[in-house]
Amino acid sequence: MISVMAFVFLLTLVLGFPVAICLGITSLAALLRSEVPLTLMAQRIFTGIDSFPLMAVPFFVLAGELMNQGGTTERLIRFANVLVGRIRGGLAHTNIVASMFFGGISGSAVADASAMGTILVPGMVREGYDKGFSAAVTAASSTMGPIIPPSIFMVIMGVTTGLSIGGLFAAGIIPGLLLGFSMMGLSYYLSVKHGYPKDETPLTWQRFWGEFRSAGPALLAPFIILGGILGGVFTPTEAAVIAVFYAFLLGTFIYRELRLRDLATVLINTGITTGVLLLIIGMANIFAWVLTSEQIPQRIADAMIRITDNPYVILLLINIFLIFIGMFLEGGAAIIILAPTLMAVAKAVGIHPLHFGFVMVLNIVVGLLTPPLGVCLFVVCGVTGLPFSLVTRSVLPFLALEFGVLLLVTYVPSLILTIPRLLGYL
Repeated sequence: MISVMAFVFLLTLVLGFPVAICLGITSLAALLRSEVPLTLMAQRIFTGIDSFPLMAVPFFVLAGELMNQGGTTERLIRFANVLVGRIRGGLAHTNIVASMFFGGISGSAVADASAMGTILVPGMVREGYDKGFSAAVTAASSTMGPIIPPSIFMVIMGVTTGLSIGGLFAAGIIPGLLLGFSMMGLSYYLSVKHGYPKDETPLTWQRFWGEFRSAGPALLAPFIILGGILGGVFTPTEAAVIAVFYAFLLGTFIYRELRLRDLATVLINTGITTGVLLLIIGMANIFAWVLTSEQIPQRIADAMIRITDNPYVILLLINIFLIFIGMFLEGGAAIIILAPTLMAVAKAVGIHPLHFGFVMVLNIVVGLLTPPLGVCLFVVCGVTGLPFSLVTRSVLPFLALEFGVLLLVTYVPSLILTIPRLLGYL
């Protein structure tokens, strides 16, 4: 059975099938060789997406689309440019800071990469930045979307493992900021090395105040969303609905750039993105059920425990395993399939569940930049028209930096657990 599943999965992957279809065909092949009725496949797919917390996913996607269409994203970019544009490599820093703002609302790396790739990459190239660097910093900074709360991946992790979604959101604050400032440091070094420009426009109080007033309502969104979740005012799913309402309010009544005729495009884009995500989640659920029925997760757990019961070595093995998996498997599917098993291993050697949960999410986020499946790489290539090989080569320094941050938060748990502890999640 296992050999058949491995063969079918690799064959469909090599043939270029979408990940969801790969998982579905592999699961179907396994069920055909068993005595389980095929109706189970439909039942498990439905069960996988029949979850109240997962309703946050389409709403966060919709919030990101409304921000892009309603002028919110452009105002966040302009304000970020006022803050950091005068540093050498100013537009690269603007890209990163704007992604930090955007990630605090949408929770989606794909939405971030699409928005920043469409707006900032052409602007950076016009200002004299290398095309590869412009695309690389955009792809890399977009990965902060699922780290700086809220986060779609954290919602899936919470639903799959039973971890507090609010606790996961709180855990991402320090690592998200650490990731952002590290990327700015690397961008500064590369900008000085290659002589990239900075914003020469004088920074006056009038300019700062004007951009702050323009972006102020948008800047309130992360505080409303996170404050409400962490303060216990509303659930993450309710926060996603509030994010949609607030983004609609900004675009329609405050910035007045969102027209009723634009809503059709917004809703279609949201439906397509949500449909793809939920299809992956549903197929991953039946795939995980098949693996569990064959006791594959238990075998993996036993093999790791047999190698060592040292938590530091276990964390290293898990990181290596997840980085490899992230090269071929979509993040949401990887969480659903692997999180329960790896969580059991982590608990067995004394690793805190919230610590492990966030480390796994960060691994999945790193996978957004690792070829051949790096989703953010494909998104940036798609919106800019740049070759995949160029973007992949250029993103390697940022990928190495993300590996470094991953190792740091893996072996310094206080970076993850301090804020959840202060907020009462531990």
